[in-house]
Amino acid sequence: MEREQQLKLRRIALDIRKDVLRMISMADSGHLGSAFSCVDILVYLYFYLMNINPDEPGWRERDRFVLSKGQACPSLYAVLARRGYFERQELWNYRRLGSLLQGHPAYMTALGIDAPSGSLGMGIGISCGMALALRKTSPQSRIYCLVGDGELQEGSCWEALMTASHWKLDNLYVIVDRNGLQMEGRTEEIKALEPLREKFQAFGFFCSETCGHDYPSIDRAFAEASDSRGMPKAIIARTKWGRGVTLAERGDIPVKASLTRNDVTLLLDELNKESASLNEKE
Repeated sequence: MEREQQLKLRRIALDIRKDVLRMISMADSGHLGSAFSCVDILVYLYFYLMNINPDEPGWRERDRFVLSKGQACPSLYAVLARRGYFERQELWNYRRLGSLLQGHPAYMTALGIDAPSGSLGMGIGISCGMALALRKTSPQSRIYCLVGDGELQEGSCWEALMTASHWKLDNLYVIVDRNGLQMEGRTEEIKALEPLREKFQAFGFFCSETCGHDYPSIDRAFAEASDSRGMPKAIIARTKWGRGVTLAERGDIPVKASLTRNDVTLLLDELNKESASLNEKE
């Protein structure tokens, strides 16, 4: 990946994080850390990898995206708005009564949302059904499903992984946001997931690992996965909860906490400084 492209994606990711912070602050509700940890993955998918057309959101030949970790939807909404699926102004209605953008995504192809999210553990199963259908209707299309790591403690996930392997769904990509945290604490203390890569491989997946905040590394992982034939793919993206803002990264903002006005000011200042630094590198 060229340096210019990397800088472009990093600038977009910073803008997305600013929008997400404003959305959560205005709604006084939302999962900041979980949303921030997957921003770079979403930006890579929507602004670099996926074959989509915002001017024709229902285009039959498009790639599909399923957000299984629905609590991170502010990041998805912000990405879709920046990508041109709907007006950015709609973001400020996040979680308002009657708004299009609720606390979990609803299925609305017109807004670029290919599947609903709600109870954790359902996304991979939905993606399997879509992948099976697209084999016949649009064989070039791919399904990208983003799951949380704590979500993988759900048995339904492994049931779906067995299905994907059985049907050799090589148009399915399962991406794990491996930030190590869930609502009640650290994943490895609540119910250990490791060795995660070996588990995916035992279930018949091609599996690679990457830093979920480094675009060349992410790009290499997807290229390796794409080269594998006849089997579904899993990419474990090692991420940082609250990536991009120091207060969240070091745990000064608890998972369940609301943001104070002072928090928002400090976080926006940090993101704006990073934006200024990136602009100097042009």
